[in-house]
Amino acid sequence: MNLSVALKLGRISNLPTVWSNVLVGALLAGGSLADARLPLLLVSLSLFYVGGMFLNDAFDREFDAKARPERPIPSGQVSAAQVFGFGYGMLALGLLLLVCVGYGFGTGTGWRPLAAGSALAAAILAYDRWHKSNPLSPLVMGLCRVLVYLTAAFAFSAVPPAAVHIGAVMLLCHLIGLTYAAKQEHLGQLESVWPLGFLAVPIIYGLVLGLQSVAALLLVVAFTAWVIYAIRLLLRRARGDVPRAVVSLIAGISLLDGILLAGHGHWEAALVAVGAFLLTLALQRWVSGT
Repeated sequence: MNLSVALKLGRISNLPTVWSNVLVGALLAGGSLADARLPLLLVSLSLFYVGGMFLNDAFDREFDAKARPERPIPSGQVSAAQVFGFGYGMLALGLLLLVCVGYGFGTGTGWRPLAAGSALAAAILAYDRWHKSNPLSPLVMGLCRVLVYLTAAFAFSAVPPAAVHIGAVMLLCHLIGLTYAAKQEHLGQLESVWPLGFLAVPIIYGLVLGLQSVAALLLVVAFTAWVIYAIRLLLRRARGDVPRAVVSLIAGISLLDGILLAGHGHWEAALVAVGAFLLTLALQRWVSGT
């Protein structure tokens, strides 16, 4: 497996959105940018994401052979066995790093990040294995991102505060709308637009946070404009619009993270989240985000 194939399998362009997710979970639970556990969390949860993307291609190989024959497995660039091996291996290494996070520091929280990470691994496998036939797959995909928040949060707090849980619900709503749109990628049109209403929920909460933080309000305006842009693509239904909308909404995850961080006083980290948004957009021009 060469580097180009690995980057395609891992949808590496979307990885910065995972990093901003980690910042939200960690900082809203009382962590800091200077904490030595943060780099380990970033690496661990990056492995979960990339490993999950590998397994997604491995489980979807028969579908891709018909709908997307250019993908690495059906095109013969790599074998399914190799992709399964790397995917499961990355999940295992991610869990091992969470053991270090929980027990390798004097202020560690023990088994909690490992337990949350194990739930994340299970959700990833459930989504990858059954998402094509499961009508609740948008909820499962959203749960995967929620568990990124919670895994990072449990590394710093035995009982994460309400801000983490509320933020997780906002992210879940965005992911439900996003994943519903992604499921339409090969249909060329949307059968119904009502699930996209979930995308409005984090905007409303962001406006509430914006009442207390100018930085959060500015990010809410940017996030709202970005979501409207993506929805217009979905409704226009021209060739290529649905994939463009999907990758746009994926990049928007980091803008939502920025709103949550700024709304709780972490404006420096909010700037990092904005940087993750811009980096995702740049990387998506190089490696496909879907």
